[in-house]
Amino acid sequence: MSDIKNEIEKRRTFAIISHPDAGKTTLTEKFLLYGGAINLAGSVKGRKAAKHAVSDWMEIEKERGISVTSSVMQFDYDGYCINILDTPGHQDFSEDTYRTLMAADSAVMVIDGSKGVEAQTIKLFKVCVMRGIPIFTFINKMDREAMDPFELIDQIEDVLGIRTCPINWPIGSGKSFKGVYDRESETILRFVAGDNGQKVETHQVKLGDPSVDELISEIQHQTLIDEIELLDGASDDFDLESVRAGKLSPVFFGSALTNFGVEAFLQHFLAMTTSPLSRDSLKLELAQSGESKVVYSDGSLVGSGDETPAGATPETVEISPFSDDFSAFVFKIQANMNKAHRDRIAFMRICSGKFDAGMEVMHEREGKKIRLTAPQQMMAENRHIIEEAYAGDIIGVFDPGNFHIGDTLYTGKTPIRFEGIPTFAPEHFARVRQVDTMKRKQFTKGIYQIAEEGAIQIFQEMNVGMEEILVGVVGVLQFEVLTYRLKNEYNVEIRMEQLPYEHIRWITSTDIDISSLSLTSDTKKVQDLKGNPLLLFQHPWSIQTALDRNEGLTLESFSK
Repeated sequence: MSDIKNEIEKRRTFAIISHPDAGKTTLTEKFLLYGGAINLAGSVKGRKAAKHAVSDWMEIEKERGISVTSSVMQFDYDGYCINILDTPGHQDFSEDTYRTLMAADSAVMVIDGSKGVEAQTIKLFKVCVMRGIPIFTFINKMDREAMDPFELIDQIEDVLGIRTCPINWPIGSGKSFKGVYDRESETILRFVAGDNGQKVETHQVKLGDPSVDELISEIQHQTLIDEIELLDGASDDFDLESVRAGKLSPVFFGSALTNFGVEAFLQHFLAMTTSPLSRDSLKLELAQSGESKVVYSDGSLVGSGDETPAGATPETVEISPFSDDFSAFVFKIQANMNKAHRDRIAFMRICSGKFDAGMEVMHEREGKKIRLTAPQQMMAENRHIIEEAYAGDIIGVFDPGNFHIGDTLYTGKTPIRFEGIPTFAPEHFARVRQVDTMKRKQFTKGIYQIAEEGAIQIFQEMNVGMEEILVGVVGVLQFEVLTYRLKNEYNVEIRMEQLPYEHIRWITSTDIDISSLSLTSDTKKVQDLKGNPLLLFQHPWSIQTALDRNEGLTLESFSK
């Protein structure tokens, strides 16, 4: 057990979040470079040299130079085993990012020094706050003209509502960028422009010493003295407890593209973060039927289809990462990562214990035992088979269609169900049909698989077959990815007709005759993959009209 404990204590699992183009994927690559996982970081912009970001593995990502799906990478550095979750920055793929954040123990927020806090950063930051995970800030692109650092710090505090503590401080920006000053160690990391991957110079200095004028310049030296003095008096003191509670964000400055300040950031980050923490599971009891039922605060047991007791809340139990029993949850499903094999991989975050290849586990939702086959770890789309993994690790297992996002797997006698992964209501809808009617089988298979990944949601009109499908997405760029993937992975061309609906509601009343509902003319009756009835509306007032006209009708904005 002591070996397992040591392995788990070495683990660090974090997600990288940012607005598009803030340099998140580039920073990920530099981490991998330091860990020896890759030998050459492919600049996301370096298309002519046929280099692409390691973590951008889909063909569409390589063509567009953006991340459209989260990717998972593991590497070793300085005695730690690090799992990085690189997420899409574009808002149209924020659903994938939200799910990925559920698997992370902390987050690194990358901010473009010239633009400050941007819209998508705010959205993703809120999810981190909801999860209560530590947030570390890396202000990037200091080798370009940037905003005043005090302005950047104020913006993070005012817009995001989190206190900050700068760990280092920039010396100039753009052409006058000379490096950063580390406040704790009183050292200057001097930036020397050069090729990517160049090491930086480290100088132990005392502010006010004339020798510092030779390192930077007399003017920059005096500016640094003034700014550090102001910072010491005005900024929050570093408090590790507040950092780990997600109430204080340590701030670092650097340039990922030129590899400056990245290793220093990584070293501080590893020292400040913890090994995997305990996670809450719903308290479950096995009923005589074999179904796992949730224990509520009033002592009642609630299974699927049972009514929730009024005023009662579900009870939870804490699952320690150091438990003897294995547990994990599925947070992502990805089909066709390997085009040659047309496979499907379920990504899971191990929450407790040790995983051994070929082990038999209980599938909580299905209530049956399954064997996890072909366990593997990733470097984006590259993979290698593993024999063992530990709490904190992200592994992929072959999925023949057994898994859904949010599924819990466990060993041990007591059932476990980790709390659910957020579901987003789609905001854009389109009618989709295949161009070649002879390819109906490929069309159906492709669209079902992509839906099961959580990338899209699919609906059918009542009493209509699969020839026409309604697709719902959170962001319109997902339509483009759907078209691209069906063509490239399933050899199916589609026609897509955008629909005017913007709001979706599931019908939760069980005693309502759907066919006799009195609705406005701009409302559409459809059903989801599970056969649940729902309504699509063009206007918010149509929702209220439906409720007013149909006594006993109850609507929910998400499916349970």
